[in-house]
Amino acid sequence: MRRRTNTLRLHSNPSQGKIILLSVEEVVSQVITAKLKLNLTAEQKISVAQVSLAYRDALNYASQVAFDNGKSGNGAKLQKLVYSELRALFGLGSQMACNVPRQVAATFKTLWTKAKQNSEALKAGYTKRRYKGLDRAPKYTSRTCTLNYQRDYSFKKDRRVSINTLGGRIVVPFDGYNKHIDLMRASKKIGAAKIVYQKSSKTYYLMVSLEVETPTLDPLNITRISGIDVGMRYLAVETDLANKSSFYSGKAARHRANRYQKARQSLQRKDTRSAKRRLIALSGRERRFIADVNHQIASKIAKPNSLIGLEDLTGIRDRTKSKSGKRASKKQRKANRNVAQWSFAELHGYIDYKAVLVGSLATKVPAHYTSQSCPKCGHTSKANRPNKGLIFRCECCGHQLHADLVGARNIALRTLLVRQAWMSTGVLSALPHVSSREAKAEILSRFSELRWSSDTSPHHSGTPLDGG
Repeated sequence: MRRRTNTLRLHSNPSQGKIILLSVEEVVSQVITAKLKLNLTAEQKISVAQVSLAYRDALNYASQVAFDNGKSGNGAKLQKLVYSELRALFGLGSQMACNVPRQVAATFKTLWTKAKQNSEALKAGYTKRRYKGLDRAPKYTSRTCTLNYQRDYSFKKDRRVSINTLGGRIVVPFDGYNKHIDLMRASKKIGAAKIVYQKSSKTYYLMVSLEVETPTLDPLNITRISGIDVGMRYLAVETDLANKSSFYSGKAARHRANRYQKARQSLQRKDTRSAKRRLIALSGRERRFIADVNHQIASKIAKPNSLIGLEDLTGIRDRTKSKSGKRASKKQRKANRNVAQWSFAELHGYIDYKAVLVGSLATKVPAHYTSQSCPKCGHTSKANRPNKGLIFRCECCGHQLHADLVGARNIALRTLLVRQAWMSTGVLSALPHVSSREAKAEILSRFSELRWSSDTSPHHSGTPLDGG
């Protein structure tokens, strides 16, 4: 049972300006989530509603306690403060009363991370907005409940699951994706699960975490190197070293998102009871549509025996300047909404886990200047992207191509360096963001020496916008 992400981390030594090789980490399992629909009777639905609402109220209680005690992200410390009250006030079982402070502490850790990133963005001048996530205690609104396997829930024969509630255990039949159910039967380790309530259909689901066995990866078996450039106009542009490219347009997704936005605005203006019911029915539909689109794209990208290069886009939202408030035009506000709905991290995550399941691997490479560097001559300049448009035109050698395809080619070349290091050292090498200017310059200097040759790319003089 393994999910192999051997990572060779490169860090900088500011005093010597060198890149240092650090430790190798091997992960031996792939974690996926199986979604099971609970077929509850009316009485069972009341029991599940009671425990999920009690758990939600317990989360809010623990959240306020953590906020009042220094906004702590220490789960053990918070558990000592709230455990007895969670048992007495909300009637939770011992395992649930332990899960609540862990979940709240994890939320505060995430908020502190965002606050730190916002502070760095403020200093760098990327934004003028102060992060307000820690100004008040986080509030949990969704019906939810985290269950521990073999303690709060367990599986029975004939597709049934036993769930612990406030009034005792109930045995519930379930439905699910047959492939996920087969993986559950074969899995050597089943983790925690979450009860999730879908308000529009009034349905409860059980989201089960599984660790799935994956085949051993060998760099000699990797026969294909590809690079993936993600964006909003094109959700993904894929190319490999054999110059086979695919463009995945985001036009339909943006059109659907704009339709949902107009429908919400219209219903909110009406503010009638029927309009509110319709808003509830629409809630989550857009999110599920985008998730489905990302799943379809990831399934096409995750081909067997491939090393897939993805851009490291950590902090890109903070680095991107945009007008907002009264200064923003209607067009700018629409663009801001599209940026906010851009789910590149979700797409990266889907590609990552789907790749492992088919005997491939996804790795991240630095995203610096991937759309400004010429893959033919190596010249890097903002002027290579006239008006930041879709056409890349190198001011040095005249090479002209679709800008997103240029980005995908540069990512593929950087991924090729990762594979070469993997073959020579026996571990997969990842190139993270480094803080030292000297180390960053050295890495970018290596990238500037990469060339997309005529042998590698027979159509180096240009590629049609539809991919070809």
